[in-house]
Amino acid sequence: MPRAVSDGGESHDGDIASRTSSHRRMDSAQQAQHGYKVGIPPKKNLFAEFSDAVKETFFADDPLRQYKDQPRSKKIWLGLQQVFPVLDWGRHYTLGKFKGDLIAGLTIASLCIPQDIGYSKLANLPPHVGLYSSFVPPLIYAVMGSSRDIAIGPVAVVSLLLGTLLQNEIDPKKHPQEYSRLAFTATFFAGLTQAALGFFRLGFIIEFLSHAAIVGFMAGAAITIALQQLKGFLGITNFTKKTDIVSVMESIWGSVRHGWNWQTILIGASFLAFLLIAKYIGKKNKKLFWVSAIAPLISVIVSTFFVYITRADRKGVAIVKEIKRGINPPSAGLIYFTGPYLMTGFRIGVVAGMIGLTEAIAIGRTFAALKDYQIDGNKEMVALGTMNIVGSMTSCYVATGSFSRSAVNYMAGCKTAVSNVVMAIVVLLTLELITPLFKYTPNAILSSIIISAVIGLIDYESALLIWKVDKLDFLACLGAFFGVVFASVEYGLLIAVAISIAKILLQVTRPRTALLGNLPRTTIYRNIEQYPDAIKVPGVLIVRVDSAIYFTNSNYVKERILRWLRDEEEQQQDEKLTKIEFLIVDLSPVIDIDTSGIHALEELFKALEKRKIQLILANPGPVVIQKLRSAKFTELIGEDKIFLTVSDAVKKFAAKVVNNV
Repeated sequence: MPRAVSDGGESHDGDIASRTSSHRRMDSAQQAQHGYKVGIPPKKNLFAEFSDAVKETFFADDPLRQYKDQPRSKKIWLGLQQVFPVLDWGRHYTLGKFKGDLIAGLTIASLCIPQDIGYSKLANLPPHVGLYSSFVPPLIYAVMGSSRDIAIGPVAVVSLLLGTLLQNEIDPKKHPQEYSRLAFTATFFAGLTQAALGFFRLGFIIEFLSHAAIVGFMAGAAITIALQQLKGFLGITNFTKKTDIVSVMESIWGSVRHGWNWQTILIGASFLAFLLIAKYIGKKNKKLFWVSAIAPLISVIVSTFFVYITRADRKGVAIVKEIKRGINPPSAGLIYFTGPYLMTGFRIGVVAGMIGLTEAIAIGRTFAALKDYQIDGNKEMVALGTMNIVGSMTSCYVATGSFSRSAVNYMAGCKTAVSNVVMAIVVLLTLELITPLFKYTPNAILSSIIISAVIGLIDYESALLIWKVDKLDFLACLGAFFGVVFASVEYGLLIAVAISIAKILLQVTRPRTALLGNLPRTTIYRNIEQYPDAIKVPGVLIVRVDSAIYFTNSNYVKERILRWLRDEEEQQQDEKLTKIEFLIVDLSPVIDIDTSGIHALEELFKALEKRKIQLILANPGPVVIQKLRSAKFTELIGEDKIFLTVSDAVKKFAAKVVNNV
């Protein structure tokens, strides 16, 4: 682009300004005549390069900028606000905000109490442990979390994951105490993993699980959870411990004659229909969101009363029985810090922590975007990790952000994380006062509540969009889905991660390249496949590399460019066109290159030299040109063979041809 030139008319020093203006006009005229050259950035020392790399990798958001030029007392206060965001937003808290938080907190409490009892059964833990997990963790998050809308507590997918992995190690029926200890151990390490990722700013690791893989994993988990609930829904006593669809269906049909209980099925089906209708009403009319929110609690109350007055429990209807009364007892002494279950708890905890983290961050970002505010991902990880560490020491299992509760929290008009505090207080009162009332709650109603909740995890619209946009992404989605449904949750997760990483490797090792042509009556060069009107320049082959050039793809890039050349030469021979004399490589998209990439360019240069074709480079970036100069590659091909744009290169080496285009 031509630079703006001052004529010096406004300067008091007229002569100096005139001479300066004259020099600038001359420089501008020379630039216009010969074109701008590729700029060489100033070389940085090793320490500067390393510090810049660390900053961009781990501190891209520049978290220390707010501490600059601040007194020590202010820095301490800002540091406390970073760890405890409540110190920031709490100063501006008003009665109006509390009204919104109170309504939202009471609403999500009515939803979480029956869900917690059901999810704890999914994790093979006592019902009171599920309620514990909606008391302590939300209080910790309210102080340390940065999301205003996320509702904390047990969730279906993590509960299923824990229940599946834990029962593979310890039988929850034969050894309930040891099973609970292992659950608390896994929760401790889940929290430790989450907090460590946030503290060391390694949150980008969870990005390896792509959106497509998450959609497939969640859908598969939803179906698996729903199938698991058929035990309570149908009143089956002997049920398989496996989670794959084949084993579950064999167990269901194997007990169809003597294992099903018609009273249980009647209760489950009736209230499932009620829950789905309430959910449909809440979805169709946003103002009636509270209908779907309180429907689970109403179902529990009505079904419990019905079972109590009819004594349906004596006719084979399974009930919750006793729920331990009182608040969370300490459990720090129950965690396995030594012994054979230490590494088992660590392994399960890391997996559960990563899944919980992925779900919570996705939910937090979704609702933050709706309300137009930002959440700090690393701060969220520290908050989630801390609450699970504290939770593991207060008889809780892994808690995270629940999408269904967060959606209700958002629609109920929550203003801050105080809605979590209100919910926790309601759960506390429930534990202290009314847990005995859940004695006659049928298991079928808990199964119905879970089934109605997990249906929303099947996002078929996203799956269809993924199919339309990217078939490889859809393969990752299907792989995760079928892995969960036909194998197990852990295999589905493994497949999801493996396919996501495989996609990254495929894109890195096989980058796209494009043949460029000139758009008529312009100096613009674009992909001839995207722009059919683009015209190839006779005697010149222009190739663009759309990726960084590393050791993983350097040989492929070289071979692909040579293949483009062979194809063009064959076409020229057939059509008797002008022989190619110049190969221009557009490096605009190439953000980096390593020694293997430079070596590949050297080999390309030698291969072209044998064919008497000159290699031209266009628009290398600052990192690339600096490395090419350090490796003396610029000396090898010549400084006059490196241009700022493809157009500049074509003008010099094929000016007559371009003028005729």
